[in-house]
Amino acid sequence: MKDIKAIRGRYYIHGLIQEGEHEHQDFKFAITDAPKIAHSISAFANNDGGHLLIGVRDNGSVAGVRSDEDIYMIEQAALMYCRPAQKVEITAFAVEAGAIVVRARIPKAEKRPVYARDTDGSWRAYFRVKDENIVAHPVMLAAWERMARGGDTLFALSQAETALLTYLDEWGMTTVDRYMTGAHISHATATDIVARLYAMGIIDFSYTGSEFVIVRT
Repeated sequence: MKDIKAIRGRYYIHGLIQEGEHEHQDFKFAITDAPKIAHSISAFANNDGGHLLIGVRDNGSVAGVRSDEDIYMIEQAALMYCRPAQKVEITAFAVEAGAIVVRARIPKAEKRPVYARDTDGSWRAYFRVKDENIVAHPVMLAAWERMARGGDTLFALSQAETALLTYLDEWGMTTVDRYMTGAHISHATATDIVARLYAMGIIDFSYTGSEFVIVRT
C-alpha cells in the first residue's frame, strides 16, 4: 500500500463488519477480476450507493489488503468496465496487527442506468438487492433512461394507468407481463406506463427472490 496512507479505523471497520453484507455493503477478500467487480459498482450505483470492504473475508474476518493491485483493479473496473465510467472513493484504514482494510465507496449514480461489461463483451446493468447483485429488469432500464431525459409531468391518469394503481392497492404487487395481460394492452404500452409511473415516483420495483415485481410507493 505504497500510494495510499492508511488512517486509524479499527473500531470503525469492525463496526461495519458487524453489520454483515447487505444492500449497501459487500466484503471482498481480494480484487482479482475487474469485470466481476464492475458488477458490484454497477449494482451500487444503480441503487442508492454503497461500499466494498477489501481485505475482509466472507465470514467477516480481517485478512488485510496485500497489494496495491487491488486498488488498481477497482479503478480499472470503474473506468473501463462501467458505462458511463464511475467515480470510486478509496480510503485505507489501519485495523489491527498491521492489517489494512480498504473501503471503496460507490456513490449513487447521477444518471442511471450504469452498465457493467461482462467477460463475453456484453453490457448489463445490475441492481443491489440485499447482499446480491441482480441483473436489472428491462423495464427498470426504460424507467431510468426516462428519468435521465426528464420532462415527465402527471396531468391525468389514463384508464390503463388507473387500472394498474387500483390493482396494486388491492393486491400489493404485480409483474409487467401480468399487468399487460390483465389490462389487455401491448407489452410496449405496459412498459411505457410502468416506466412513466416509476419515473414520477408513483410505483417502485421490488425483488421477490426470483423476479422483479411492481409495487406502490
